[in-house]
Amino acid sequence: WHGPADADRVVVCVGGAMGGLLGPDGGLYHQLGRQLPPQGIGVLRISYRRPNHLETCVHDTLAMMELAARNGGQRFAVLGHSFGGAVAIQAAAKLDKAAVPAVVTFATQSAGCEPAEELADRNLLFFHGTDDRILPPQSSEMVRFLAGGGELVLLPGADHALHPAGEEILARLLTHLPEV
Repeated sequence: WHGPADADRVVVCVGGAMGGLLGPDGGLYHQLGRQLPPQGIGVLRISYRRPNHLETCVHDTLAMMELAARNGGQRFAVLGHSFGGAVAIQAAAKLDKAAVPAVVTFATQSAGCEPAEELADRNLLFFHGTDDRILPPQSSEMVRFLAGGGELVLLPGADHALHPAGEEILARLLTHLPEV
């Protein structure tokens, strides 16, 4: 947890199939945790009990969001990298727009993202590297299609970890997240 314990706005960050707390480009989530709290936004980085098990990872994410809500959290943006994109989408789809107005994915997989169709009224932002050799940009395009919209940002030359586009993504999120 980064920031005020009673923050009413909370950014929830979930990792890929291996879990972890750093996020894409070797530390994007950590950077958000350092830079958003001075604006009164809490940042919650979640490590899964059972990485790569979608149902359990979604449950872990929702449980941590509930804990944050008990301490004052009211509006959440859920961010997920790779496998975590499916976790973020499924968690957001289980809650209403008032609670989760925004979802951001990074090099998301499309498997498990079918509930994206329930998120058409949310602010959706998809980042994907053009040189991703694990999941092609078409994965994010498919999820965007399922959701009926959202913004897809293709990052020329970036790989699956979104290296070397971390600074560009961070700059965009530091503007985007406080707005949503």
